[in-house]
Amino acid sequence: MVKVGVVGLGMMGLTHLDAYQGVSGARVVAVADKDDARLAGQVNARGNIPGQSRGGYDLTDAARYSDGMDLIRDSNVDMVDLCLVTPLHARFAVAALEAGKHILIEKPLARTSDQARQILDAQAKSSGLAMCAQCMRFWPGWPWLKQAVDSRRYGPVRSATFLRIGETPDGPFYHDSPSSGGAALDLHIHDTDFIHHLFGMPTQVTSVGRTKADGGVDHITTLYRYDTVPHVVAEGGWVPQKGYGFKMQYTVMFERAIALFDLAHKPALRLIEDGKEPVAIDLDPGMGYEYEIAYFIDCIAAGREPERSSIRDAAQSLCILEAELESVASGRPQFVADIT
Repeated sequence: MVKVGVVGLGMMGLTHLDAYQGVSGARVVAVADKDDARLAGQVNARGNIPGQSRGGYDLTDAARYSDGMDLIRDSNVDMVDLCLVTPLHARFAVAALEAGKHILIEKPLARTSDQARQILDAQAKSSGLAMCAQCMRFWPGWPWLKQAVDSRRYGPVRSATFLRIGETPDGPFYHDSPSSGGAALDLHIHDTDFIHHLFGMPTQVTSVGRTKADGGVDHITTLYRYDTVPHVVAEGGWVPQKGYGFKMQYTVMFERAIALFDLAHKPALRLIEDGKEPVAIDLDPGMGYEYEIAYFIDCIAAGREPERSSIRDAAQSLCILEAELESVASGRPQFVADIT
């Protein structure tokens, strides 16, 4: 049994607590948050997607800390699940790794690629395993796409487009771009990372976007350059108007088929092959959170590196995203540098 401590009980911390209820082999033994009401289970943070952050996890027997560093020092904790605001990821991840804990870090891995390098350096010296919670790598319908691309069962990919737009989340963190990184880093990073997962590191990116007065990019569209795929585009952003909801879609054109995913559509994933009627693809129930956590718990139990969503992959995705932001600022294409 992996004994887990969750640090940060905002939207994602509560979402992860929900997920642990359906994961065998793990038990939450400690939680930490500086907000007394959150720590007492008196408030919930609203998520983007229905079913997130529901609450109801029984924390009666869990240790409670107002300081996440005290949780990291708890000898009863095997694994630390970090759901703090992004600028704190590196500090707490390094401390947990130096303490020999396994760590799951909510995306993005860090606020900057320099901070990501600090985590990579600490992990290289630690006995603990580390994974970034890039949930789209586990979201029903998205691993199917990865398998279809890798197997080439419908031929090579000719075009891939991704869309992710939602209401600006509640809370001051999301309105503070120097902290959150704006929608580009907090939301669009999902598609940047999944494109990286599908096709590897692009050679170049060309991005346009809407930049706020505080420097944050809250709407971005990027063209990713690959030698093997002629057209890869992703658009992501936040809208201020309540009632817009949340859109998560992909359209991937293979040589002999097209795959269409729309979170709001039932069924969510459809496939149209040449000369055939459209068919619905059966998907596993739920969201990506329980699958990513179950995967990492299995890795810990087996003593196996979490290659499906490694922190190096997450650091590389952050490098791609930073090149996108440089392209928005400069108005020119940008080459993508790998993490060093």
